[in-house]
Amino acid sequence: MMSKQREQAFGRNVLPKQSERSFVSYLIETYNDKTLIMLTVAAFVSLSIGTWRDYSSSHPPDEPRLGWVEGTAILLAVLVVVLTNAINNYQKEAQFKLLNSKREDRVVNVIRNGQERELSVFDLLVGDILILEPGDIIPADGIYLEGHNVTCDESSATGESDTVKKTPLFGTDRADCYLLSGAKILEGVGRCIIVAVGENSFYGRMMMAMRGQNLEGTPLQIKLDSLAEQIAKIGFAAALLMFFALVFKYVVIHSLRKQWPSGDEIASTLVNIVIQTITIIVVAVPEGLPMAVTMALAFATTQMLKDNNLVRVLSACETMGNATAICTDKTGTLTENVMTVEQGMIPFRCVFDYQEASSKNRWATQLKNAQNTQLLIAQGIAVNSTAYEGENDRGEAAFIGSKTECALLNWIKLLGYDFRQLRRDSTVVEVYPFASKWKSMSTIVQLKSGKYQQYTKGASEIILSSCTYYMDENGNKKKMNDEITKQWQSTISSYANQALRTIGIAYREIPTLPKPEQDGQLPLDNMTLLGVVAITDPLRPGVVEAVRAFRKAGVFVRMITGDNIDTAKAIARTSGILTKGGIAMSGPEFRSMTIEEQRKILPRLQVLARSGPLDKTIVVARLQEQDQVVGMTGDGTNDGPALKMADVGFSMGITGTEVAKEASDIVLMDDNFNSILKALLWGRAVNDGVRKFLTFQLTVNIAAVVLSFISSLTSSTTESVLTAVQLLWVNLIMDTLAALALATEPPSEQLLLRKPVSRNAHLINFSMMKMIVGQAIFQVIVNLVLLYQGNELFFLDGSKDGKVLRTMIFNVFVFMQIFNEINCRRIDNTTLNVFQNITHHSMFIIIQVTVIISQFLIVTFGGLAFKTVPLTASQWLVTKNAPDSIIEYV
Repeated sequence: MMSKQREQAFGRNVLPKQSERSFVSYLIETYNDKTLIMLTVAAFVSLSIGTWRDYSSSHPPDEPRLGWVEGTAILLAVLVVVLTNAINNYQKEAQFKLLNSKREDRVVNVIRNGQERELSVFDLLVGDILILEPGDIIPADGIYLEGHNVTCDESSATGESDTVKKTPLFGTDRADCYLLSGAKILEGVGRCIIVAVGENSFYGRMMMAMRGQNLEGTPLQIKLDSLAEQIAKIGFAAALLMFFALVFKYVVIHSLRKQWPSGDEIASTLVNIVIQTITIIVVAVPEGLPMAVTMALAFATTQMLKDNNLVRVLSACETMGNATAICTDKTGTLTENVMTVEQGMIPFRCVFDYQEASSKNRWATQLKNAQNTQLLIAQGIAVNSTAYEGENDRGEAAFIGSKTECALLNWIKLLGYDFRQLRRDSTVVEVYPFASKWKSMSTIVQLKSGKYQQYTKGASEIILSSCTYYMDENGNKKKMNDEITKQWQSTISSYANQALRTIGIAYREIPTLPKPEQDGQLPLDNMTLLGVVAITDPLRPGVVEAVRAFRKAGVFVRMITGDNIDTAKAIARTSGILTKGGIAMSGPEFRSMTIEEQRKILPRLQVLARSGPLDKTIVVARLQEQDQVVGMTGDGTNDGPALKMADVGFSMGITGTEVAKEASDIVLMDDNFNSILKALLWGRAVNDGVRKFLTFQLTVNIAAVVLSFISSLTSSTTESVLTAVQLLWVNLIMDTLAALALATEPPSEQLLLRKPVSRNAHLINFSMMKMIVGQAIFQVIVNLVLLYQGNELFFLDGSKDGKVLRTMIFNVFVFMQIFNEINCRRIDNTTLNVFQNITHHSMFIIIQVTVIISQFLIVTFGGLAFKTVPLTASQWLVTKNAPDSIIEYV
């Protein structure tokens, strides 16, 4: 059946699109706020009373009917607030959906129409042959056809933690040949035929059942929710106090006058008091705080994707901003992972170095007497490998798979061997895939004689220690002795000191199939060393600068690698990780230490070589015991526990297994160490953005509540100097617009000039507290001076220009928020220049210009709703410079 027919019959491996929430649902969700509902009810009451008074018999016929204005203006202001918040939430959800679709997309190796190829999991069809390797997460249901030692973790599907050994369909024991989608391949290689995709697969049905479940907030959101709740309680208490104080004042004033107004006037006044009280609650409740985190994360995660950081767990973004330690792999992370065989000694004394022009010809001459050895090497590399030749993402012919295996296959191709033919000529009976724990991979083939031959490749010193024999320059097998062992060790060290990765290649003939040991590893003994090749993997551009930047930022970088100690030290010195006074040691040496010794040496430990996954877990645990915030990179299946344990786990998007990606918080789409530095920058930018917004909003909260409270109590009426509609406009500025302006500032290099903030640090530090309290007191004093001395200060006639003064006070208050928003761009002590990099923050400039234009339109044309009057040019200039004028006046 052709691919199109299979797709029509069974569908693609995608789930039906989730029904998108309508914009109306976001409006309803945003409006579902008690204070907004209470304000709406009060506005309708005000509208009803005002309209009734406009058309009552007591209304003077020569006065305009404006009783409806207050209620209508409040309703319109509430509508604007709800619309703005709903639009932001709608756009934020769209951004998260885009990130999720990117996160779920990955490539798998399949056989379709007889050819091996890489396909997106979304393009997988029923009938495709899926190639299984350790670390893969099975993307669709399948039946295991053939393979070796395939073991699965099906806990995500069945809830059972025990690993499951799979048996081929055509084997003697068919007890369990079914592979569930979502299961993880822990060991072995094989092939399976896809039998169910999309919503028909086990994973698909499970995901369909889970749709609609809400995600928990990030730690920063939870902290801010708690803070917002505490502030809301204080604001609610202040509003209640204001309500009772104004009612008491109203009653006392009219009792002393012994003259009570009509019932509708009393009702109207009480409704106005209620509206002011509820408005104070709206202003006091900092509902914008959690929203600021959401906006900051939505913006940051979208931008981080452009920097090759795919954020899987939102909290990782903010956590990374406080990182104090980074533990990184070498291969592919610090280096380019573009490997080629450069040097080697195959067999003994037959040395080659491609950097020397004559070396290749000289080596070919040396090998004339060892043709059988060369064939053994080519067979071992071809058979003992899972890489294959196909097309890369640019459509070019290339080897696909492990970069080390690709380098070796390309090498034997240059020697004139066809790896496909070598594989066809071999009968593979057992495969023991590469595992970090053993640092080797082995394949057993059956010879025509009925005997077996084992090919093994892996870490050169481990392979050397397993060899009893070696091949000399004439292709003769000889007994290994101490002198020869030292020569091989010297050669390996020489390559390692040049920052080359060394791979040992060995074989042995065995009469019967060996039994694996208890840990599943094939015994490595009595082997014959064929030779050692040295693979070059150049350092990535910018790594040295990135390591230096991490050090400036107070983040300690450690290299934890599977390479031997000499190679690791050479790369670490070149990249700047290993410095004077730093310690480099091997994983077994580190594991042999007591816990106390490990803690003692850890502050100076910069390189851990020949390490296994357990070493990574130990390092993370010891660092976290010292209250460190740890970022850890990993690409293998066995790296999963360390990635999970780390505060922020980074997996490799290109070379990483699906298990590693599933266990990680952030996927490095380019496997590049430099991308981790960008993640640190964005993490600090998110934390700073939220703190900037928190500083700004709390200042406005305090100033607006105190000013409204004092002006209401001291005025001749019960009205605040700032009306309910004006306060709602201020609330819109300080919530949605300020969150967009302050919480979405892109990171700058200045963020790397300070040390990390402790994970237990308070949200509001001393510097922020000074800014909040100082600015709030300043704003209250300025506005109260204007309220009581404004007529004299601005040369106004108090009896005629009352509305002008109130408009100027409103204008001064808004412009003080605009200028304070600029001040809040810098809340640390690294610089006092609040305009630094402002041209790179277009969102901030757009919002500031929008607020200024809107304020001009409100003052000039919004008189009915906002109770303002147009100001002259000189009055506009005065209100902008009011703080300076007041200081001079005082």
